[in-house]
Order: sequence, then C-alpha cells, then structure tokens
Amino acid sequence: MTRELEGSCQCGAVRYGVSGEPVYAALCHCKDCRKSAGAPAVHWAAFTEAQFRLIAGEPKEYRSSEHASRNFCPTCGTGLFYRNPAVLPGIVDIQAATLDDATALPPQIHVQTAERVAWMDAADALPKFERYPSGG
Repeated sequence: MTRELEGSCQCGAVRYGVSGEPVYAALCHCKDCRKSAGAPAVHWAAFTEAQFRLIAGEPKEYRSSEHASRNFCPTCGTGLFYRNPAVLPGIVDIQAATLDDATALPPQIHVQTAERVAWMDAADALPKFERYPSGG
C-alpha cells in the first residue's frame, strides 16, 4: 500500500499531499534555510514532482537564488516547498514539519553542515522543559 500524507500551512489556506516514500528526509543547516525559516535548521522531505500534489490554495513563490525557489502561504507566511532544478531536478522539497503528522518522516541525514551554526553542537545538552519554565 502506498503511503499518502497531507499537510498545510498554519492557517490552512494552502494544502498539499505526497504519496510514497521520500527520496530523503533531512535537516538542512544552510544559511538560506535559516534566513527563510528564522530557525537554525529546516526539516525537508524530498519527493518527485509526480509524488506531489497541490490540494488547495495557491502558494506564493520567492526566487531565493538564481536556480532556487521557495513557496509559502500568502496569507500566514508559512514556508512550504523548495525547488532547485539545477541541483535537484524533478524534486520538490516539502517542509516536513508542515505535514499533518509532523512525526511521519523523521530526518535521516543532516545536510549543509558546513554552514551549521556552531552552538547547535551543544543544543542537546541544554535544559529541557515540557512547557515554558516557571518565571523567576
């Protein structure tokens, strides 16, 4: 049976679906992803264009470099898709945390670690709280 997954932006205006297994699932540490997401890394899952379908809405496109484009919701701004035909022909990367089940495609690899922010090496050692810690 082929796995079917769906996801959306935060407000739900843009919905998409993917089928089958991803080519890869990765945490990307590049500067472009950090700037786009405002986060130290982005969780991507790569699918072929044939595995991807837009269900609802019309994402806005931003050309982030000569060959790359990023798609996001024009209403809430959630980053959704990345395409770079020069480097990843026929692939659409989805921001895997936007899946309805964000646990469905755990990362398999880290990419672009040459651009990783140095403090990420110690991130696992930081104190952990299930919710915000008490004030003090």
